[in-house]
Amino acid sequence: MSETLDLTGLKCPMPALLARRYLMRAPAGAKVEVLTDDPMGVIDVPHMCRSEGFELLDIQREGSVARLTLRKP
Repeated sequence: MSETLDLTGLKCPMPALLARRYLMRAPAGAKVEVLTDDPMGVIDVPHMCRSEGFELLDIQREGSVARLTLRKP
């Protein structure tokens, strides 16, 4: 399973909370790309991954938007 969550326009802590909700419901091995333009998103989402046991596979920046690739182990 791989999906993109376009969370641009949402402010902290919503990108991390919605990514967490998606991954909690997803089967093991699921990947999701999270798009966020909140400057705190690149801090909050990786922190959420560490605290919840999810994997942060990649972070890419495209202008003001960050694309974070996450995986549920």
